[in-house]
Amino acid sequence: QVQLVESGGGLVQTGGSLRLSCAASGRTFSSYGMGWFRQAPGKEREFVAAISWGGGSTYYADSVEGRFTISRDNAKNTVYLEMNSLKPEDTAVYYCNADPDMTAVVRGFGSWGQGTQVTVSS
Repeated sequence: QVQLVESGGGLVQTGGSLRLSCAASGRTFSSYGMGWFRQAPGKEREFVAAISWGGGSTYYADSVEGRFTISRDNAKNTVYLEMNSLKPEDTAVYYCNADPDMTAVVRGFGSWGQGTQVTVSS
């Protein structure tokens, strides 16, 4: 199991950019698939993006495809979410998750961080 800590959230105007980071502890980070989810007030947590253990495969929700990019640096035990062209509807708490099974990552299982708030003003 890994412990996850997200950072990089904040307040940004519509059209702006942010880069979220998720730092993981544990020597087996490179064997874990990683994902990002988000939860807006009054809504269920939803899938945003995921990346395979080696970074060779990435997956995105339709709502962020072309605007967000997920990447990872296994030497730093960190996964990133680069968010561009942000919209007010991107406002949410963003969480990262990790699991050795990519299917579990995309389905929202595994270990979770505490989340970081992203607010996009109109």
